[in-house]
Amino acid sequence: MTIMTPPPGDVISDSSLSLSDPLGFDLNLKRLNHRCRWCDCEKSYSWRFVHVSQQQEDEEMLVPHSDLVDGTTQPMEVSETEAAVSTVENQQPAEDPPTLKFTWTVPNFSRQNTRKHYSEVFVVGGYKWRILIFPKGNNVDHLSMYLDVADAATLPYGWSRYAQFSLAVVNQIHTRYTIRKETQHQFNARESDWGFTSFMPLSELYDPSRGYLVNDTVYVEAEVAVRKVLDYWSYDSKKETGFVGLKNQGATCYMNSLLQTLYHIPYFRKAVYHMPTTENDAPTASIPLALQSLFYKLQYNDTSVATKELTKSFGWDTYDSFMQHDVQELNRVLSEKLEDKMKGTVVEGTIQQLFEGHHMNYIECINVDYKSTRKESFYDLQLDVKGCKDVYASFDKYVEVERLEGDNKYHAEGHGLQDAKKGVLFIDFPPVLQLQLKRFEYDFMRDTMVKINDRYEFPLELDLDRENGKYLSPDADRSVRNLYTLHSVLVHSGGVHGGHYYAFIRPTLSDQWYKFDDERVTKEDLKRALDEQYGGEEELPQTNPGFNNPPFKFTKYSNAYMLVYIRESDKDKIICNVDEKDIAEHLKIRLKKEQEEKEEKRKYKAQAHLFTIIKVARDQDLKEQIGKDIYFDLVDHDKVRSFRIQKQTPFQQFKEEVAKEFGVPVQLQRFWIWAKRQNHTYRPNRPLTPQEELQPVGQIREASNKANTAELKLFLEVELLVERPVPPPDKSKEDILLFFKLYDPEKQELSFSYDYTFSHIAFWYVGRLMVKSSSKPMDITGKLNEMAGFAPDEEIELFEEIKFEPCVMCEHLDKKTSFKLCQIEDGDIICFQKPLGNKETECRYPAVPSFLEYVQNRQHSLLTEQYLVRFRALEKPKEDEFVLELSKLHTYDDVVERVAEKLGLDDPSKLRLTSHNCYSQQPKPQPIKYRGVDHLSDMLVHYNQTSDILYYEVLDIPLPELQGLKTLKVAFHHATKEEVVIHNIRLPKQSTVGDVINELKTKVKLLVYFLKLVYSFFKLWILMISPYSYKFDVMRVILRLCLIQVELSHPDAELRILEVFYHKIYKIFPLTERIENINDQYWTLRAEEIPEEEKNIGPNDRLILVYHFAKETGQNQQVQNFGEPFFLVIHEGETLEEIKNRIQKKLHVSDEDFAKWKFAFMSMGRPEYLQDSDVVYNRFQRRDVYGAFEQYLGLEHTDTSPKRAYSANQNRHTYEKPVKIYN
Repeated sequence: MTIMTPPPGDVISDSSLSLSDPLGFDLNLKRLNHRCRWCDCEKSYSWRFVHVSQQQEDEEMLVPHSDLVDGTTQPMEVSETEAAVSTVENQQPAEDPPTLKFTWTVPNFSRQNTRKHYSEVFVVGGYKWRILIFPKGNNVDHLSMYLDVADAATLPYGWSRYAQFSLAVVNQIHTRYTIRKETQHQFNARESDWGFTSFMPLSELYDPSRGYLVNDTVYVEAEVAVRKVLDYWSYDSKKETGFVGLKNQGATCYMNSLLQTLYHIPYFRKAVYHMPTTENDAPTASIPLALQSLFYKLQYNDTSVATKELTKSFGWDTYDSFMQHDVQELNRVLSEKLEDKMKGTVVEGTIQQLFEGHHMNYIECINVDYKSTRKESFYDLQLDVKGCKDVYASFDKYVEVERLEGDNKYHAEGHGLQDAKKGVLFIDFPPVLQLQLKRFEYDFMRDTMVKINDRYEFPLELDLDRENGKYLSPDADRSVRNLYTLHSVLVHSGGVHGGHYYAFIRPTLSDQWYKFDDERVTKEDLKRALDEQYGGEEELPQTNPGFNNPPFKFTKYSNAYMLVYIRESDKDKIICNVDEKDIAEHLKIRLKKEQEEKEEKRKYKAQAHLFTIIKVARDQDLKEQIGKDIYFDLVDHDKVRSFRIQKQTPFQQFKEEVAKEFGVPVQLQRFWIWAKRQNHTYRPNRPLTPQEELQPVGQIREASNKANTAELKLFLEVELLVERPVPPPDKSKEDILLFFKLYDPEKQELSFSYDYTFSHIAFWYVGRLMVKSSSKPMDITGKLNEMAGFAPDEEIELFEEIKFEPCVMCEHLDKKTSFKLCQIEDGDIICFQKPLGNKETECRYPAVPSFLEYVQNRQHSLLTEQYLVRFRALEKPKEDEFVLELSKLHTYDDVVERVAEKLGLDDPSKLRLTSHNCYSQQPKPQPIKYRGVDHLSDMLVHYNQTSDILYYEVLDIPLPELQGLKTLKVAFHHATKEEVVIHNIRLPKQSTVGDVINELKTKVKLLVYFLKLVYSFFKLWILMISPYSYKFDVMRVILRLCLIQVELSHPDAELRILEVFYHKIYKIFPLTERIENINDQYWTLRAEEIPEEEKNIGPNDRLILVYHFAKETGQNQQVQNFGEPFFLVIHEGETLEEIKNRIQKKLHVSDEDFAKWKFAFMSMGRPEYLQDSDVVYNRFQRRDVYGAFEQYLGLEHTDTSPKRAYSANQNRHTYEKPVKIYN
């Protein structure tokens, strides 16, 4: 037995295996490609390969040969190919992949005295190869055999080549016993040979009776196929195939495969191009324009195309892009949407012309002349896979005749019950035939959805006229030849809970197939497109043929899911030419502009090394940013004016650019270079010298920028006199350039916004001064007062802003000490303020240092260990109620205590928190368990994102106690009234459904008793005050409604609980079922009285399901259920007319409305409309028949009822959203 197992957690591709070995014998098989389950990218992993023989357990090493024995290196021994005879067969042209079969005759095999033995060199794909064998084994008691790169020693550095190959030892007595092993490898300098250390036991090889060694001669064969070494990241789909792929937004591979299929139907593409759009339309709001844009880019782009515009035009958000849907469902929804958009245009009817066919449902009596027929249209056909070997078998099953006889006789109008034949025949097939293969089915035995991976074949040519037109109705036009050729194969790889979609397409119906796998397009052969997509099981090749080893099989989880055929007689019309004349001029202009912008960005990046980015900060930037965007240092350089200048441009020429931009003459400009100090601050350091200004900008950047980035950061010093620039003063070594900030503690308020700015500016930049280093701060206080707008003699305090990382350092500056002694230098920042005096206690941050520390702490709360967490009540998940500043290291107890304190709640254990889903922007389905996480950071994380939202609930009992209980939300339906009441039943988890019913009865009785008392009290009070008051009449009505909502029809009424999902009943819970196994998160639990007629059901009566339904608008007219489903007892021989009377009475429907209702027998979603004279009893199977649960009596009418808040699709979260295109 041979077993291969993947690394844990990945989904295997169709050529891989999905089994594990219980014995666990290890064996290396390196570098087999498989598909990652999370992102669907191709990866290369090391695999374990296990070989278990019936008679012995050998370790078979599929690795490069090793010469290590006991840790010592053995010298390489190259033997001569003594009288070796070789032949080359089946030499093929040098195509991709070139293949060659090489046979090596090895004489005197048993007398070989060299450890290694090489064959002569042979060439495949332009590369030199040879076979290497170890006749006595490579440190094992097996023949060791490898494929070797013959000229590895002389190849250039970094060489690599990829080959698929097999090695064989020929059995000269019975060739069927030839031992052959296959593998694949990417050869390189480190691994220049690859093969099998334990190819076959030496005892078998040297036994003449076995047939491998005859006349002391062994025949060795090698079949080698050389493929290109394809680097995933550098692979160019357009260059290799002429086509480009579509980018995956997260889980949109299903959509990509469908879009590629539709795009490669040229007639469809041409119709999309001819849909009317205007230059004023926005692609994100117009499906036609977005689809036109997408198709245009697929036709003319050189790289993969994004689909975000299209999905936005669908009305989808990011959450929809991460939700994988069914490609068949999307195909129907998109077709209907496009059909609607094409109405009233020149391409109206295109969808029908391409995809619409018709079939006839018929019922024909056998013994009387009566036949009922109904014509229906279809856009695609759903074919059974289970129990069918191929497409023809599915069509046979589709038109299979069903006999209506015995208990299931047909009620023919005017003839009573008759034996009849029921079936479907096709009136016509469409030019483009879409076949949806039913790979997913509901397994009633296991109560779950399953994927059918059975082998299912489909032909390259499909003849639907076969056997004298057995699929065609008598009304079909026999002159139309229904011969189809395969155009596309859409593949699903994976299981029922997820997977990956891709498509094999031959765009021109030639022999060349292409695989469209998201961004990657590759050429494929017919075998890959057809044979390997049939599904089913595959056998591993025998390691020892002829020795009765049982074959080992594995299931292939990649298989065809949707097939597209094009009728031969229509292919010239459908595979038509589509060129620029079909494309609207405004679309070409728009997309050409987009392409030019994209190309400009590409050139910008490509030429970045030739340019220098110069960022120029000015006083205006400091004034705009300090106190608003920043508080520390002087400026955010990402928000100042930047210039992109060629490195060789003289700096003087750059100054002319600045003069044009800012209106400052060249001679009045002085530039300072910024420098990063050791304390991590960034300040203007020195002005450029006249000599530096004569250099090119690139040279200045290199000299000033130790970080070696492409940016040069400068500060432009401009002196103003009466708002006009004047020459800057000369600067000597004694002069220091200082910058000044003003703080007003009386303006400062503590209300921060989320970007950490104050509601009133309390801190701002007032200007700069050039001072002498020998002067003192007191010498400039008058000038500072003038800059601040203070009185000339105002007393001020000065502080030096030194640094802010890792902590704030802002020190008081002695006004009587010189700047030089204070170690003040160019670029330093001095903050000043009025002293508060007696008002100091009134301000929380009275001085600059305390204010800057506060600012830094608040900023760190965002960047380091603090979070501002928004809390929302769970019942109002869109509204922020309050914000708390919490540490990410806060424990579960810390968080709930802070929330309880905010809410004024005495017992924090009565709080329950729920995390936020960053994708759906809703609460997660499951709340956080009591102490179920360690820290706040664990509550906020969602996959690789961090949220700032938590939801809370206030419970009536402590959470630890609640977690020992099970709470079920049960909708109680009154027996005769339409009112529904939601009850939250809370019981110990080990309780049963019977306990829930008892609790429900108790609750109902208590409510009835209580409300009767309340009603009596209010009735007396109302009469005493004002019996004629309008508002009390309203109260009287409300109280009456409260009473009838909770009453049972009689005290001893029996109750049952049903499981309802999307308006269908799926289960009646037995009384003994434990409630801990019941999930009411997605399914509605409905409690109701058991009607007396069901208790007294007779032996010849049947209990059937009755559902409301309506057909969707559009060609497909899918059935959509709505309203409240229910059970109904029907009697033998009872006609539809009799049953209708009972249903009308039960549902309280007026005669006028009821006359519009239609009644149908529904089986597997297909309606068969009934006449009043039909006997309904005969339509329904026994309950023990497989599939009977999908049979029901359908009531077709318009849904006019209000939506219930408790219905399944109104739950807080749904299991999976259906595909919707909203625009």
